[in-house]
Amino acid sequence: MEETVLPVNDPYASLRYREFKYFLVIRFALIFALSMQFSIVEWKVYMLTKNPLNLGLIGLAEFVPAIGLALFAGNIVDKKEKRGMVMKCIAGYLFTGTGLFLLTWDALMVHVPQGGVLLMIYLLVFCGGIIRAFTSPSNFSLLGLLVPRQLYANATTWSTSAWQIGAIAGPALGGLCMAWIGVHWSMLLVLFFVLVALFCILQISVKPVHYKEIGETVRQRLLKGLQFVWDTKVLLNAMALDMFAVLFGGSVAMMTIYANDILHVGPTGFGMMRAAPAVGSFITLFLLAYKPIVTKPGIKLLAAVFSFGLCIIIFGISKNFVLSLAALFFSGIFDGVSVIIRQTILQLKTPDDMRGRVSSVSSIFVGSSNELGSFESGVAAKIMGPVASVVFGGCMTLGVVITTYVISPAMRKLELKA
Repeated sequence: MEETVLPVNDPYASLRYREFKYFLVIRFALIFALSMQFSIVEWKVYMLTKNPLNLGLIGLAEFVPAIGLALFAGNIVDKKEKRGMVMKCIAGYLFTGTGLFLLTWDALMVHVPQGGVLLMIYLLVFCGGIIRAFTSPSNFSLLGLLVPRQLYANATTWSTSAWQIGAIAGPALGGLCMAWIGVHWSMLLVLFFVLVALFCILQISVKPVHYKEIGETVRQRLLKGLQFVWDTKVLLNAMALDMFAVLFGGSVAMMTIYANDILHVGPTGFGMMRAAPAVGSFITLFLLAYKPIVTKPGIKLLAAVFSFGLCIIIFGISKNFVLSLAALFFSGIFDGVSVIIRQTILQLKTPDDMRGRVSSVSSIFVGSSNELGSFESGVAAKIMGPVASVVFGGCMTLGVVITTYVISPAMRKLELKA
């Protein structure tokens, strides 16, 4: 890391650090590839089965290993060199991406039964969940070693922005590519961007390991990470709020059904719907880089998640494609606020030697709730229909926000200080 310490109020301060810029490209390239890959897999599975429950199973296949291994992965990441861990994760994604590329090759799979293809897809998604358990804490820990501590809030904003750009472009281009060149060759673009991430991680130097051996058992180290999150109430509350909001309010799993059966907009419209929330979120994140949230961040976080729930309800009942896109766009705007506040709390409150474990706890609360939310949405859609399941989830999100406001004074009094 360069020695120069730049003014904290410079919106481009963290971008002055060369290795951090490579890190941003990694963040963009990986989420671009993975979100595009997930969209393609969702479309392929639904075209094969026409069953919403199978879409939920995709999320469950990734959720189980990601949450099951999260704490153990965080413990390992704390003890290992962070750049090397990120490199191993990227290599793992190359393996799973290559497997999915082959499984979507109709000429190769022509003699394989549909059930066999589905089983292998779920298996590779499961392997991706294993890799993801290590990716989140590795990336989080590496970021903290690339810029000075006083720039963590600024670096978090740009890091999240890079993530959102990838989340915008991945599903959107995925939908367009499926319409133009088909599912199989769209997967080749996924592999290209994973290779871009591999190139960039090679441009970052090996980093020091802050772990010190003090004779703790694995169980003691895992419990120490959990205890830290439990004792830091504002961090615990922010994680729990986001977890339940995403669990009940996430509509991503139903977008395939909405695009194909309700709004009738095909793969191109599907890509636009997947990208709309990320577009809104990116705009918010870009603006927050210039005008950070300073006053009453806890109240603003609660208001943002409440507004997110309202947007999901509007999306659920809409039969108009433009209105649906608008609802998804504004859901992304409000989600961007919660992401920045939560990630800034996480970076500022976490000691260097516990970053892997605390990030893993966060991934249990927040990251994996996307996949569990997909499974919940698939089951709810099977029972009550896709429209009712999305509206129900939005209403539950509103209930979670109201409950958090009542029972959490720490959230209402939250302040962000470096």
